[in-house]
Amino acid sequence: MIRALLRAPQGAEIAADVIRLLSVAGVIVAAIGWGPKDAVSIGGAALATLIPRMLGVRPAVDIAATVVITVAAWSAVLDIYHTMKWWDLPMHFSLNGLLAVCALLVLIRLNLIANPLEMPRPVATGAVIATAVGMALGVMWEFCEWFVKVYIDPETLVGYEDTLGDLAAGGLGSLAAGLAIKFILRGFPADSDSTASASPARMTPVTRSRARHG
Repeated sequence: MIRALLRAPQGAEIAADVIRLLSVAGVIVAAIGWGPKDAVSIGGAALATLIPRMLGVRPAVDIAATVVITVAAWSAVLDIYHTMKWWDLPMHFSLNGLLAVCALLVLIRLNLIANPLEMPRPVATGAVIATAVGMALGVMWEFCEWFVKVYIDPETLVGYEDTLGDLAAGGLGSLAAGLAIKFILRGFPADSDSTASASPARMTPVTRSRARHG
């Protein structure tokens, strides 16, 4: 993953890197215009945009994740979640879905789960795993929002209906991302754990069966 982060961008990857640089520059803008707390928020988002780059996802997914992460962070700084209360739901839908995909790719990289494309029903497998991972991330996010409201910013929007709406939107976004798993994983680098060079101990049941029979 470090090699993917340090590799020179090509083609559409350049656009994603330009957005990342703008996100880093936004830290200075936030510090001058809004203060250190918002600068830290934008800085955290800028670091998060490195995750899809490290995973080596296809450029379209990288650009989408980088844009959504940046927009979500700046929406908080600009107080858009308060002035446009409906804005929270599309942000949870898109951000939760993209983060679920990134988490799924990390699990594949660590050989903790099989690549859904290697399973008999790849779309269904991707949808189930992405939704489960996305819902878990959504719950963690709601805990973080509660913590921020109690200990950092009392104006943070937290409530029963808000939490349920956020979890529903995030779950649907994760499901949508899982249903698009064939597009998302197309060209995903197999790294050293590729099925072509994987040892029997690291093979998934499906790839082990394929290797055994032919």
